[in-house]
Amino acid sequence: MTPGTLIGEPWADYGLVDSGHGRKLERYGRFRFIRPEPQAMWAPAHDDWRAAAEFVPGSDEDGGGQWRYADQVPRDGWTLRWNEVAFNAQCTPFRHLGFFPDMAPVWDWMRGRIDGVATPDCMNLFGYTGVGTLALAAAGAKMVHVDASKKSVEAAKGNAALSGMKDAPVRWIVDDAAKFVAREVRRGRRYDGILLDPPKYGRGPEGEVWRLEEDLPALVANCRQLLDADSRFLFLTVYAVRMSALAIGELVRQLFADLPGTVECGELGVREEARGLVLPTAIWARWSR
Repeated sequence: MTPGTLIGEPWADYGLVDSGHGRKLERYGRFRFIRPEPQAMWAPAHDDWRAAAEFVPGSDEDGGGQWRYADQVPRDGWTLRWNEVAFNAQCTPFRHLGFFPDMAPVWDWMRGRIDGVATPDCMNLFGYTGVGTLALAAAGAKMVHVDASKKSVEAAKGNAALSGMKDAPVRWIVDDAAKFVAREVRRGRRYDGILLDPPKYGRGPEGEVWRLEEDLPALVANCRQLLDADSRFLFLTVYAVRMSALAIGELVRQLFADLPGTVECGELGVREEARGLVLPTAIWARWSR
């Protein structure tokens, strides 16, 4: 496999304005924010970075840190849109703002894979606040949305209401993703598409421990059992780990060797508005037919 790149382009409610010296300046609707970005090793295009808030990281490797505000920002969030999907953006304690904008090209790609399928069944594992779930639901998919965090699932339901999709065919499930997928295999379920966006480390609702390097192969193997020759895609993204796109690409290639279709891998990136350069954000692997 030759790794490729999926690049997120600016849209009306989001853009990477500038980047450099280990930080990035982004616009989220009417607000601008500065966040740490270790991969922005170059110099920024401009020196004057005016922002409503900046996230200042903690001193330990495990994260931490806090937002420092220069302007008034609604603590309960504000509404943004991506195509048909409306969602709540909010400054979280984890430096994120309630969604991952670099996933926009993935949402487009998945919607293209199910185009022409009558009511496809799809699943979003580690679904967070549900923007990917709603992007697929808006394209006609019946969705299963799984996340171990009750708070995240409630936020996803709120985003469905914001989008006018409160009654969309979505099953909202608070559960450990690995356990849920194993049960689906035992039930003999099948899906047309699966989006898989696991964290490096996490805990399930009953204290289950998730460690990416140890637990990912078994989870992808079970996801394979939920797909067949008529299915359309599996898309796997991995953030913030010492792992190669070629490694996860080979994992998917071996597990999907018995299915027709194509396995690819590569990097996710976001195009900077100031100069057009691409800031890498994650690695991915996918199977499709």
